[in-house]
Amino acid sequence: MLVAIFVVPVALAKVSQQETAEAKQIQLSDKWLKFVDIFIKNQKTARVYVAIFVITIMGATYWLMPAAEYLPEGEEPKAFSMMIAPPSYNLSEMKKIGIELREYFDSHVNAPEADFINGKTHMPPLAYYSMRVSVGRIWFLSAPVDPENIQIMMDAITQKFKSYEGMRAFSSRGSIISSNDGSTRAIAVDIAGPHIIELYAAAEAVYQAAERTFANPQINSAPGSLSLNQPMIEISPRWDRIAELGLSACDLSYSIAALSDGAYVDEFILEDDKVDIFLFSHAGNQQSIEQLANAPIITPTGKVMPLNALTDLTISQSSNSIRRVDSNRTVTVYIIPPRNVALETAEQLVRTQMLPQLWQQGKIAQGIIVSISGAADQLESTKASLSSNFLISIVLSYLLLVAIFTHWRYPLFILATVPLGMAGGLLGLIAVNGTGSLLNTLGMNGIHQPFDMITMLGFLILLGTVVNNPILIVDETRKYLQQSNAHVIEAVRYAVKKRLMPILMSTATTIFGLAPLVFIPGEGAELYRGVGIIVLTGILFSTLLTLSFLPALLVSIMKQKN
Repeated sequence: MLVAIFVVPVALAKVSQQETAEAKQIQLSDKWLKFVDIFIKNQKTARVYVAIFVITIMGATYWLMPAAEYLPEGEEPKAFSMMIAPPSYNLSEMKKIGIELREYFDSHVNAPEADFINGKTHMPPLAYYSMRVSVGRIWFLSAPVDPENIQIMMDAITQKFKSYEGMRAFSSRGSIISSNDGSTRAIAVDIAGPHIIELYAAAEAVYQAAERTFANPQINSAPGSLSLNQPMIEISPRWDRIAELGLSACDLSYSIAALSDGAYVDEFILEDDKVDIFLFSHAGNQQSIEQLANAPIITPTGKVMPLNALTDLTISQSSNSIRRVDSNRTVTVYIIPPRNVALETAEQLVRTQMLPQLWQQGKIAQGIIVSISGAADQLESTKASLSSNFLISIVLSYLLLVAIFTHWRYPLFILATVPLGMAGGLLGLIAVNGTGSLLNTLGMNGIHQPFDMITMLGFLILLGTVVNNPILIVDETRKYLQQSNAHVIEAVRYAVKKRLMPILMSTATTIFGLAPLVFIPGEGAELYRGVGIIVLTGILFSTLLTLSFLPALLVSIMKQKN
């Protein structure tokens, strides 16, 4: 705006009249005005067209409204997978599985693609992988040679992990926006209550119901294992015996930790890193209960006693962790729907179908509180925030236009084009996705842009751009009526004829400027393509409305003045 006010006039002052006269002027065809005349033949015709525009456009938008996503995934061509073992698997068992998996995946790293194409294997060639084995789980990072095979690779890894008895698997694509656990599309079902047995039973029911509700979903939970069969060793000190030997409870617990999972000693600084020091026994946490019971304990008097002489060791089963949210015991099941199901649709299925069925079937006990959070909850709050911001923007725009026109009614003509222009942007997004689906069906690479929150920001941008062309038409019509005793139809036709060239020029430059943003693929294109589609198609549609709906609206409402 500052350039248009201060720079452009100075530059034009340097242009000589001869250069201006010699410049060729593009003459627009009369077909543009004939097109406008269709909608403003008379007041009755104009009103009919206004009704047709409003009903058709808003009806199509309501009928074709796509379900919303939370945020674009901004995905990297790699996957983060996890194998979650039942409680009975210790580190030794997980290590054996890790060795088998390493042999399996090594055979697919940079392997020839022929076996995958011919269907001999379901695993596409891998560019690389990294695996970490720990107690109860295996963490796996991988990437395919061909980024197009990322989803196929994830499905193959999940099936491989689930091929081991009792194993659960979870995979998500790498994201540059959120953590690599699929949180931008995760529906978090929080299950809270006082009784841990009922909590885990309800969580297991939700887990199984999600697998039935969606086709091949990715499901995770916190805690990772939804079982109370975690083997645990309860150590009960014999306090009288310990007191006789002069052994304190703190010393005994420290010795037991060193003999099993490790005891913290101290820390030291190595260059810029802080390194913790732990004390471990040779057997560590891989020993049996009999070995632990016979582990030697040195008393302050110098005697060496077996642990079972000082304590009673019993094997029990329970959960390996207790998770609390707002002071309540809570188990959370994370459901990531398949990519062909939008987050908003999946959230509605969970809220209105899956959970009510579980309540009716009695699989969720009375007294348990079930709520939905995660990306699904954030989607609803963000939509509400955007809606309120949009209303504030509308009010501010109206007040500004009232101050400019010094009249309360003329701004209403301009703002009447805003919802239709935004509807045009949404219909443009639907058309682009439909074209992309058609191209994919024909074996070509088509684009699909989710209707996410960043895409919705395009509507706020449109609010400041779709009003530009209507302002020119309404202002020119108002001036012409004030300066002459012309008919409203004549005034509208004159305004369109005079302002048509600037309108087409600004529209063309904007569309061609946004076109690379929309149609040229590239890394991270999914982050900004949605905004580009909404703004590009919204401005194009708004221009058509400026030449059709707006003239009809002016003729149908403004008073005739002869």
